[in-house]
Amino acid sequence: MATGHTDPHRRDRILAATLDLIAEEGVAGVSHRKIAARAQVPLGSMTYHFTGIDEVLLEAFTGHADHVVTVFERYLADATTPDQAREAVTDLIHTLSDAPGRDLILTQELYTLAARHEPYRALCRRWMRRSRDLLERHFPPPTARRLDAFIEGLTLHRALDDDPPDRDLTREAVLRLTALP
Repeated sequence: MATGHTDPHRRDRILAATLDLIAEEGVAGVSHRKIAARAQVPLGSMTYHFTGIDEVLLEAFTGHADHVVTVFERYLADATTPDQAREAVTDLIHTLSDAPGRDLILTQELYTLAARHEPYRALCRRWMRRSRDLLERHFPPPTARRLDAFIEGLTLHRALDDDPPDRDLTREAVLRLTALP
């Protein structure tokens, strides 16, 4: 592993370590010292690359939001008809809720910060806008807004429920939300 300024991936390792720690211990369990140890970088690298823990957290969560938007893009990209888009949304919900809980935990930790701190709320607004933009390629804006909220809610419910709704129920709900009046 390269050291000092010759290590071009140090900043990325710090951000990845931050997300790993948040997933394991929550935001409250994160510190400069723990992040540096997890990233295997000198503690001084934290202040060299970031002005403080808030900047580290905000950038790490920005990366997480970018990741989830990429998942949205991957599922919606090939849909060319409304029915294909509906099926893509159904697949997306089941992929997000069936996946390991890391993304769900990170998202909930971000929402907790957003409830109290404007920079994280602004990040969430940008993330929601990007998700809706992808959905608006297939559905009218009001439908995309409802569908985005539904994706979020059902993903959470499916992930936490002992008997989660099956694919048929999801498909039917997506059809009802996206059907023209």
